[in-house]
Amino acid sequence: MIKTVYSKGKLVAKTGNEVMAEAMRQIEPDVVAAYPITPATEIVQIFSQFVADGTVKSEYVAVESEHSAMSATIAASAAGARAMTGTSSQGLSLMWEMLYIASGLRLPIVMAEVNRAISAPINIHGDQSDTMGARDAGWIQIYSENSQEAYDNMIQATRIAEKAKLPTLVTTDGFIISHCMEVVETYPDVDVKAFIGEYKPDRYLLDTKKPYTLGSIDLQDYYFEHRYQLAQAMRDARNIILDVAKDFEKTFGRKYELYEKYMLDDAEIAIVVIGSTAGTAKVVVKELREKGIKAGLLKIRIYRPFPAEQIAKDLAHVKAIAVMDRADSCSGAFAPVYSDITASLYAAGVTNPKIVNYVYGLGGREINTEHIAKVYETLSRIVSGAEKPSNMVEYINVRKK
Repeated sequence: MIKTVYSKGKLVAKTGNEVMAEAMRQIEPDVVAAYPITPATEIVQIFSQFVADGTVKSEYVAVESEHSAMSATIAASAAGARAMTGTSSQGLSLMWEMLYIASGLRLPIVMAEVNRAISAPINIHGDQSDTMGARDAGWIQIYSENSQEAYDNMIQATRIAEKAKLPTLVTTDGFIISHCMEVVETYPDVDVKAFIGEYKPDRYLLDTKKPYTLGSIDLQDYYFEHRYQLAQAMRDARNIILDVAKDFEKTFGRKYELYEKYMLDDAEIAIVVIGSTAGTAKVVVKELREKGIKAGLLKIRIYRPFPAEQIAKDLAHVKAIAVMDRADSCSGAFAPVYSDITASLYAAGVTNPKIVNYVYGLGGREINTEHIAKVYETLSRIVSGAEKPSNMVEYINVRKK
């Protein structure tokens, strides 16, 4: 559970895009390079206004494409700058090549990413197919349930990226969070700047006293070792993320973990979900608990690096689990998050839970409390033996004919 205190901050009504831009203003990166794309445009648009008004000393680079945005951000970071960008959907896809270069070069770039469906057909609304497509690109992925978490995650991401030496993206669900207004607690500029600290890279290309080669060819002799080091850095990032979260709680009073457990400890049936749908699911869990049904929820916050061992331990006692994916895997047997959850349980030797996979909300399709309540009803029937768990992906609120 997220602990909320209002001892230092200021309560404001802002959208998810506005608070992500506000966090960027307070972080005041040296360079922001970006290209507009719905529904993430507002983030960099608002930040560009901060630059134009002289509110920040950042250099804003308006480029000709998202590929160029990531290329410029990589160049700035390699030169020793604290660099950030933002994008969504097709924009993230156009960055594909450069995403791998950013992580392979161990550059601590931070990206504000607004989840949006991938075309075709063309769709500008929210699902998580864009970042799920980039889940193995070597970027830390932090997901937000609401605007408050988006703001807090952006602040933490800066320290996480620079400590882990890994690029990090922070997401919100398109339009659901990005354009909807909520009451958010923002913190004083001085406290945010003190929390993230001054950026002092260990090495950078413009340091003429310590020259080094970056981006050289890397064939059979060393490529494998360097990829292993990247994978190990991702594994090591889990402790860095938790350490930053502890400092964040001490400073601002909000507690964050790799994932959130909501009434999960004694749950017999549970849903695993990512993003804004967790808030809707919590309403259903609370209603079911009032009826004496032991329902629970696990909300993933850190999807990469995936906290496999910890999640397997916390789900081991649950009798039936539904993993809800807001992205499909057209070439795989199941959707992305389900595959990670089941692999984690199998590796840990956990065989007790019966697990089903649901795909929902593609292209921004509505998911409401009634839909989620039906998922819990199915789980209850599976536990009682009245229904066998499906061995196929099930689709919520879709016309199949």
